[in-house]
Amino acid sequence: MRDQQWLIDRLDHMWMLLFPDIERKNTVVIRWKGKWKNKFGHIKMLKNKDTEIVVNALLAHEEVPEGMIDATIAHELVHYMHGFQSPHPRLYKHPHAGGIVTRELKRRGFGHVLVVEREFLKNDWYKLHRELTGQKPRSFLQKFFG
Repeated sequence: MRDQQWLIDRLDHMWMLLFPDIERKNTVVIRWKGKWKNKFGHIKMLKNKDTEIVVNALLAHEEVPEGMIDATIAHELVHYMHGFQSPHPRLYKHPHAGGIVTRELKRRGFGHVLVVEREFLKNDWYKLHRELTGQKPRSFLQKFFG
């Protein structure tokens, strides 16, 4: 089951496997939160200087490939290592400048998971989001006229 402990263990495993060269300069917490349609996660620095990684709670459902969660965690860890919302020195002006996140993930051997993420987003995510949240699909006109 993808509960809170599963998510914590997943972060620790991924850090050890893919980011062993990146020092944890502060406490990094991770949790499930939100049911966003257009966002899988985010990272932020808390007032106490811990870093929080949030993963869309809908990804906890077993229908979602684990690769989606892995891609989300890895994406946020790249931001962490680049100094966004972490004590590491900021390496770039913007967090996604010039495709730096994708380049870093590919460099670390994570390109195959990016393919899983792209395919799931394209073929399954929006339908599954509607099913899990109970939202009805919007008509073409509702998109523009509410």
